[in-house]
Amino acid sequence: MKPFRTRPGPAPTDAVSLARTLSKLGYCSRSQAEKLVREGRVAVDGRIVRHPDLRVDPRRARLQVDGAPVSAARRVYLMLNKPRGLVTTASDPEGRQTVYSCLGGLDLPHLAPVGRLDMASEGLLLMSNDTRWAQRILDPASGVEKTYHVQIDRVPDPPFMARLRQGAVDDGEALSLKSAALLREGDRNAWLEMVIDEGRNRQIRRIVEATGAQVLRLVRVRIGGLVLGPLPKGALRELDPEETALPLLGGASPANAAARRAG
Repeated sequence: MKPFRTRPGPAPTDAVSLARTLSKLGYCSRSQAEKLVREGRVAVDGRIVRHPDLRVDPRRARLQVDGAPVSAARRVYLMLNKPRGLVTTASDPEGRQTVYSCLGGLDLPHLAPVGRLDMASEGLLLMSNDTRWAQRILDPASGVEKTYHVQIDRVPDPPFMARLRQGAVDDGEALSLKSAALLREGDRNAWLEMVIDEGRNRQIRRIVEATGAQVLRLVRVRIGGLVLGPLPKGALRELDPEETALPLLGGASPANAAARRAG
């Protein structure tokens, strides 16, 4: 195969970078794709390419890695009950265990987490190789609600709940909750249900800490109409076509979603 020595002319409107194309096809992550391209292992239309940012049309370009054709993988949509202590990334420079350990041994294309749960958080995590579907869920304009059950280190009184619902400003960033309600309480701590419709870094933890409390556990139980339900810790299941429909993700209630699955 002859390598490209010059870059081609203007790219078509639908073109994206070569690294992103391999990622969108479900072959590997974008960082892995960039490495493959720089190593000279990727060919476009029969020619080796070493520029990860070369723009190609995913629908028309003939791609090969190590001489083997690359085609679009089947679309996969998974729900994982993320255990506490795993990082939401493909690899970790500190050697910590990642959510991909839950996928071990399964014959799956490359999947990416849809959003994140930090290492200390647990619960519902979506994974897919459908980047458009993932982006529409993550887009703040979509208004997809995320529901969390949060254990805090105190029994909240009405003034505390009022402060919590007001949100907080942390490091110059305004943070807010869509709702907050008491689920149950014990002698020294309590479980709250909190709903957000945006995805700022450590949003709930920062709001709780701004009120003077600490988060003991944080479990995501719902994303839009997708409910974690009885899925065991560390287990995963594939979503059915009805569940992947964006109108359901946009605002169906957990009760309605459960009823539809049961039916």
